Amino acid sequence: MAKTGGAARDEEAVSRFVERFAAELTAAGMQRMAARVFAALLASDSGTMTSAELAESLRISPAAVSGAVRYLAQVDMVRREREPGSRRDRYRLDSEVWFEALTRRDQLMGRWEGILRDGAATLGPGSPAAERVAETAEFMAFLQKEFQQVLVRWREHRAAAPDGPQRGGRRLP
Repeated sequence: MAKTGGAARDEEAVSRFVERFAAELTAAGMQRMAARVFAALLASDSGTMTSAELAESLRISPAAVSGAVRYLAQVDMVRREREPGSRRDRYRLDSEVWFEALTRRDQLMGRWEGILRDGAATLGPGSPAAERVAETAEFMAFLQKEFQQVLVRWREHRAAAPDGPQRGGRRLP
């Protein structure tokens, strides 16, 4: 057992958590190796690891880590940072990774809504296909409106927390 933050940590249990959460992310559509790397970073106390640390922790090749972090960086779920005075990169989770990812999803739904509205007009008013596509566009518009309100409420919730966007007296990674 490793000691982190004053408490003993069962590394085997942590590994099981990482694999379990990664499996859920994979089932939701994320690439398997990217899901494992993301879960490992999420489970690390610092929220940051080098490629070598990730490879060792997950028992995977550096090439697998490289492909995973490339994908995660493309979708803005991790940031690459250079270690000062070193040639090694560290990969970091932003403290608001979920908020940012869901904000981008909201923007994507906005683009879909516009395309769907154009599609409904193209398919001909009153046709079953146009009605189905228009209803889908309406659903996207509804989700965007509701989702924006949820994001605002989340910010308010975090700001009202006793120690703000921190837990246990320290800033989230």
